[in-house]
Amino acid sequence: MSAPRAPIGVFDSGVGGLSVLRALRTSLPHEDFVYLGDTARLPYGTKSPQTVVRYSLQCAAKLVECKIRCLVVACNTASASSLPALRQRYPELPVIGVIEPGAQAAVEASVSQRIAVIGTEGTIQGGAYQAAIQRLNPAAKVSSLACSLFVALAEEGWTQGAIPEAVARRYLGALFGAISGDAPDTSDVPDTLVLGCTHFPALAEPIRAVLPARVRIVDSAGTTAAAVLRQLTDAPRGAGAGTAPVTARGSVTLLATDSAARFARVGSRFLGESLSADAIQVIDL
Repeated sequence: MSAPRAPIGVFDSGVGGLSVLRALRTSLPHEDFVYLGDTARLPYGTKSPQTVVRYSLQCAAKLVECKIRCLVVACNTASASSLPALRQRYPELPVIGVIEPGAQAAVEASVSQRIAVIGTEGTIQGGAYQAAIQRLNPAAKVSSLACSLFVALAEEGWTQGAIPEAVARRYLGALFGAISGDAPDTSDVPDTLVLGCTHFPALAEPIRAVLPARVRIVDSAGTTAAAVLRQLTDAPRGAGAGTAPVTARGSVTLLATDSAARFARVGSRFLGESLSADAIQVIDL
């Protein structure tokens, strides 16, 4: 009998990273996944970089115990602060964050190289997306805005209708001068918007509804899944990868550090399928 295929590990400060897991399962339907939501210590965005690094290393250590063959950091704050430390701790393990793939996709999508990034306050203030985009293209002009209320809307399930559209219009009017369609000059208006928070894809519909039609939306969940697919396709198969056939739908193991019931209730919206609290293992880190 062939050895089982090693799983892919994914962690986030909470349930928002399930949007990344959802995209990963679409791109890699036959892979097994272990997802860890550090729900007892969220949000990471209000913590110091040193604390986020410590938390991230603890999450990674738990996933490494599960014999993972790839680590996905499905948290913008942790991606901004912790990738160097994670890669140093686990040099043989591919470690992929959400910021670099999102920045790459934004630069490739933008014609004018005027790019807007929205995220949580911690992500925007940290400047990681802005720096990543300008490393790829120093001439790019990057605007950024914290849209923290989007997180609450997504977690409450208010992702369609007049309320999220009104909030989106209030936020994005500051970035998109032509949002009403009657501005005479659109030369300085971004033509690409990066959803720089794993909660924000849940609000893609109201965000799209208030943007000029020409604006392209980059979803960090989808771009991260594409980066993982490239990594696993291009990398040589190591001894830990396993040789099992990949005809069956892969499994998902869900771990949380607090409240399986809340994880199931809120997480169902991000994963796009019903979750049972009984299926979530609560752990200590």
